[in-house]
Amino acid sequence: MYYNENTIVYYNGSFIKASEARGNVYDQTLHYGYGVFEGIRSYATESGVQIFKAKEHFERMKYSCEVMNIPYPYNNDELVAISYEVLKRNNLENAYLRPLVSCTPNMSLTKAKGSHLLIAAWEWGAYLGETLLRLKTSPFRRITPASFMVAAKVCGHYVNSILATQEAKDNGFDEALLLDMEGFVAEGPGANIFLEQDNILYTPQLGSILPGITRATVLEICNDLGIEAIEKQISPEEFKGADSAFFCGTAAEVIGIESLDSIPFKKNWKDSLGFLIQKAYKDRVLVKKFKQEVVSV
Repeated sequence: MYYNENTIVYYNGSFIKASEARGNVYDQTLHYGYGVFEGIRSYATESGVQIFKAKEHFERMKYSCEVMNIPYPYNNDELVAISYEVLKRNNLENAYLRPLVSCTPNMSLTKAKGSHLLIAAWEWGAYLGETLLRLKTSPFRRITPASFMVAAKVCGHYVNSILATQEAKDNGFDEALLLDMEGFVAEGPGANIFLEQDNILYTPQLGSILPGITRATVLEICNDLGIEAIEKQISPEEFKGADSAFFCGTAAEVIGIESLDSIPFKKNWKDSLGFLIQKAYKDRVLVKKFKQEVVSV
């Protein structure tokens, strides 16, 4: 699914076949989940292949390494150029890129002694599909900032996401919704979340959530379209009483939510602010000018 015998990746300074890339069984990331990564999308636009917000993603990867004490001897401008070369060598346009900084061998619980860099890419459709999602409130809570650097995109954090997603799917739902340690709405296992109430969008405030790059883009779009967007603590009860809701993330893009715990949202998706945001987001990543629309209140 992700690679074949011809797939080329960038690994530790060279373009090589994915099948020939070799790790070390003593790497610290393998044993402890101590590494960082990014997920980035590229799109075929009228002016050629464009990686959406590549600079912002690599800046976040650098930040993640810095706060996790992982060496980052890389130049982000060079990493952007390398990413385009990975796409070119694999004949990819609409693709998903995975930069990963992993740690060299170290069996002690101390900061990394060195790092490896991988940049891979593959064709990947809508991560959460194209249909509205049925969510289940997860019994697993979002990792707490009292214990983790939640603003960093760290490999080990996603064990929490795997547990939440699998529990929801095992119970017949499409995806999970995680609450924070105080019981407020946090995010999905791999996406930020917005809800609509009375023609206003609300999203969980920063603190326990990953400050998503797509989340920031949605807020930019709201500003462009004159949609009021408020960051605040949101209770599960408030969420269930909303008019509509959607997930957003690089992999998920913007995808509507049908229900939470089998309680449907009130608005038809095509009448929601989320549907308008979804269209505007697609125009933005395809480098098209989206139509300025007046939002009635």
